[in-house]
Amino acid sequence: MLDLDSPLAMDVRIGMTRYPKRLPPRWLYDETGSRLFDEITRLPEYYPTEAERHILREHAAEIVHLSGATTVVELGSGTSDKTTTLLDAFAAQQSLRAFVPVDVSVEVLNEATHRLRARYPWVDVTPVVADFTESLPIPVGGTRLVAFLGGTLGNFYPDERRLFLEHLARATTSGDYILLGTDIVKSADRLIAAYADEAGVTERFILNVLNVINNELDARFEPGTFQYIPIWDAPNTRMDLRLRSLCDQQVPIPGARVTASFSEGEEIRVEISTKFRITDVAEECAAVGLAPIRTFTDPAGDFALTLVRHA
Repeated sequence: MLDLDSPLAMDVRIGMTRYPKRLPPRWLYDETGSRLFDEITRLPEYYPTEAERHILREHAAEIVHLSGATTVVELGSGTSDKTTTLLDAFAAQQSLRAFVPVDVSVEVLNEATHRLRARYPWVDVTPVVADFTESLPIPVGGTRLVAFLGGTLGNFYPDERRLFLEHLARATTSGDYILLGTDIVKSADRLIAAYADEAGVTERFILNVLNVINNELDARFEPGTFQYIPIWDAPNTRMDLRLRSLCDQQVPIPGARVTASFSEGEEIRVEISTKFRITDVAEECAAVGLAPIRTFTDPAGDFALTLVRHA
């Protein structure tokens, strides 16, 4: 039976009846979407993953030393592939007691947990299936490091980002640390190439949100009638990833009790990816009571990891 008041139904009901139309990016990450995003991170055009991985290889030991954490919580963990570099550094110090990966995809989380328990048998690996935009399942006890990697902070609009950082500040206590991954502003050509890969994986990833709505809400979206459009929004220093209707169409969505009406050329705003200057991150954190401790970048200056402490 369809849940007409589920979070997805409510988001679709609101998003498909507003102008411009908009869907929260959290619905991109079903099992298929999570696997497609993992594939994106391995594409030659998509620089953030390797840049962040380089930073972790070079500075993980320093992050471990500065934080002194005994528990690591990873928000939006996915496969936790990059995170193993950080966890290896904790293992070398023999200080880590617990790791809490948090993700919305049960299948991906279960696979990652099985692998992590085999790699770190002395660590209490406790997976949590949750949407970090709705709740922050941060366990009580010990010194905690909350890792929010991959540039996901940039997926929030400015007001949403401030609210999320405020929630992080409230969910942590004095002595806790937060590690934030953020993409750095760079040339438009390079950014557009990263989100319009030749293999078309990012296009399939964004289009998959229509399949999610079809599967969960009995909608009748035809993905072939939409075109993926990546736009560089220079004034807001962000990539804007949209789906454009190729024709006039009416799309029934029974599970949301709505019919979405599209004119030819009308767009759905699916995801943004904001690019930051290093000072931006420090200022936004300080504004909610999180004290920046150190910022680490890769040699090319493509990406940054900012370690902040609950003040």
